[in-house]
Amino acid sequence: MFKENTYIDILDKSHNRCIKYGVGRNIPYPLRILKNKEFDILIKENCELIKIARPFMEILYDFLRGSGFSLYLTDRDGVVLTIIGDEDIIKDQIKVGIIEGTDMSEKSAGTNGIGTAIYEDSSIQILGEEHFIKVFHIWTCSSAVIHSEKGDIIGCLNLTGRRQLAHPHTLGLVVAAVKSIENHLKVEKTQKELFKAHQYLNKVMNSLNLGIFAVDTEGLVTAINNSACDMLHIKEEDVLNKNVDTVLDNWEDIFSQLKNGEVYENIEIIYSDKKKRFNLNVYPIKDKDGNITGMVCIFKDMKNVYNLVNKYTGRTAKYTFDDIVGKSDNILKLKEQVKSISNSPSTVLIQGESGTGKELIAQSIHNNSDRKNNSFVAINCGAIPKSLIESELFGYEEGAFTGAKRGGCAGKFELANGGTLFLDEIGEMPLDMQINLLRVLQEGNITRIGGNKCINVNVRIIAATNKNLKEEVEKGNFREDLYYRLSVIPINVPPLRERNGDIELLIKYFLQVKAVKLGKYIPKIEKSIYQNLLNYAWPGNIRELENCIENIVNMNGNSSFNFENKSLVREQNNNNDMDLKYDMCSLEELEKRAIKACLNNCNGNVTKSCKVLGINRSTLYAKIKKYNIKLR
Repeated sequence: MFKENTYIDILDKSHNRCIKYGVGRNIPYPLRILKNKEFDILIKENCELIKIARPFMEILYDFLRGSGFSLYLTDRDGVVLTIIGDEDIIKDQIKVGIIEGTDMSEKSAGTNGIGTAIYEDSSIQILGEEHFIKVFHIWTCSSAVIHSEKGDIIGCLNLTGRRQLAHPHTLGLVVAAVKSIENHLKVEKTQKELFKAHQYLNKVMNSLNLGIFAVDTEGLVTAINNSACDMLHIKEEDVLNKNVDTVLDNWEDIFSQLKNGEVYENIEIIYSDKKKRFNLNVYPIKDKDGNITGMVCIFKDMKNVYNLVNKYTGRTAKYTFDDIVGKSDNILKLKEQVKSISNSPSTVLIQGESGTGKELIAQSIHNNSDRKNNSFVAINCGAIPKSLIESELFGYEEGAFTGAKRGGCAGKFELANGGTLFLDEIGEMPLDMQINLLRVLQEGNITRIGGNKCINVNVRIIAATNKNLKEEVEKGNFREDLYYRLSVIPINVPPLRERNGDIELLIKYFLQVKAVKLGKYIPKIEKSIYQNLLNYAWPGNIRELENCIENIVNMNGNSSFNFENKSLVREQNNNNDMDLKYDMCSLEELEKRAIKACLNNCNGNVTKSCKVLGINRSTLYAKIKKYNIKLR
């Protein structure tokens, strides 16, 4: 490896060369790609190198398969001869022109592992922005030059992965592989050199966050890395050269499957303690004649797999308390309340009208808690068919029903293990599922559909609804015991009409956000429209206001939004039929008169009355029952 100053100097000189060569930073792919006859001739010229190097590449790849890397071999000028790697990585490299026949010299591809290594005649690792061409900034390249017996450059071996996978040992692995290739070319494979290569491989193996062990045809464990020992809570000396039964069940069946040419990949297994789950991949090790001489087993802790899935599928909480816009007394008290309970493991029930920002508050609680580095998984109980909600929540085993995926599938509880599960629209959950949910909350474990093993889960539940669950309990639509189990910490989110002064702040905030989103300047809103924004009842709350502001930004300060549903006070003042007199009476009496007058004015139309009054249907029906108001 180079000293830091020397390394920086090499990069600077390489970049300057690329500028002189006329290589553009923004080119979408390398300038030169050999095809057809020209490439065929090159392959014939380098057939011996390919024949010797390819098996070593395959050995390396057996250890790295599925971990996000690809290997490619080039000739002495940097032209790619052969590639081996993970399918998704190869597809992404094809998009930027890295294929067999691509010239990866600095003149064609700028500063990169292959071209710069060949120019400097030395092994080198190029990370991210150190590449000259911008499309290569997502990669890390570790390259080592292959020499002949006389010391002449005859090729280059490169290991490429995404930049976040960069590790010093990856360069060591490539150097070790090149050493082995050169030794094979010289037919001087000494025991010392093989031991060094083995040590290099062991160092890299033990640096990977994957459990890896090798098994021979007799079922004896021939190698195991530190990660595997940690995951399985075993010691190397207890399993090395011992029967693999201590680590892996049904290995003979797996061997038989591999011998038949079948694959054994992405299989979920339960370890011997019947609690810990792993994702297992098994690959055959073959000799030069194609006979299987053993197998390599690579496994990952399912919890890490779930966290990775959650990360790349958006199952994370992005909002914090700083994203809650508002300075009204109601909202400040709410923020203070939820901050104080963020670290509690107790269940939270968030109640409020639609559009008030219940999920924003749930995400903020998660991100303010000691679970913030784990998953935040949300499920809308009202958007999933009744027949599917159980499998969504609890998962299923292989063969549990027609169409079940091979290996089974984890449910939301498992995906959220260690983190937070947000049950939105909990009031829509079917009664039979409420019983199952209650059991999980009480016992702290789940059982997949079609399975018989209990899986312990450590999940904080945050539920949300726009319904009055107490009323739903009285109607028989919601279980009383589940209601009390969920509402250990009840949170009530105020509607927008009760947040005095916050509408102005939200208008300003959404104007800025929507202007950036739409690529427009912040418009000046006409006075009449702005007044409508302040006086409107906003039955759809913040969500409705946000959509309205986006409408205004799109229309450069005008609006096609319908402001017909005025605030309650304006409806009362502008309609003589609503005989609402502010004489000396109780607040309840005043409310009764307002509701009765509104219903009369709306000809008994409950939906319209809800919009005018700014309340939901269940609340209005409760008031009608309370005041014994007769509908038309």
